[in-house]
Amino acid sequence: MDPREVKEIMSQGAIRPETSRDREERRILAADLATSPLSGQPLRHRLRNFRPDADAAIRALGGPALWMRRLREIEDRIEWHEVFLEDTWRTLAREVDDADEFARRWEETAETWRFNRVNQLIDQHNRNFPAEARLPMDPKTRDFVRINGRPYLRELLDAEWILARFPPDIDRARGA
Repeated sequence: MDPREVKEIMSQGAIRPETSRDREERRILAADLATSPLSGQPLRHRLRNFRPDADAAIRALGGPALWMRRLREIEDRIEWHEVFLEDTWRTLAREVDDADEFARRWEETAETWRFNRVNQLIDQHNRNFPAEARLPMDPKTRDFVRINGRPYLRELLDAEWILARFPPDIDRARGA
């Protein structure tokens, strides 16, 4: 422990001489209080909706929970697909001159693109996340609560997902 901290703790309650620094800090505080709109009013209570318990502390020792690691992997794999799809989309736009031919070939590419591993992870997430994250139930909907206003379920990736992000429009693919 720092010797200054020990001295501070041991001298609590004891009166020590006022220094110039103490006077300056008191003057600054008084000036701040004079202009504060909250001066003289009670502060609102900040209610906490949790109680730390031994269970949470022990779970935290193991690092991020399984559902956290799985969500991170899902996000990383989606990002990987987006990078490669955008590269493929732009490359195809440079190779093909006809807009109809580009649209046909891009839709064909979207249909043949495989998302096997990421869709497997999304399926695991949709099945296991509520129990792993201990989501509470919403009595009105009789389903698990929404997270930040959104449902916890994730959509599987497919050709529609690709075409929504990278439409079969040659001008957009060329960046015009």
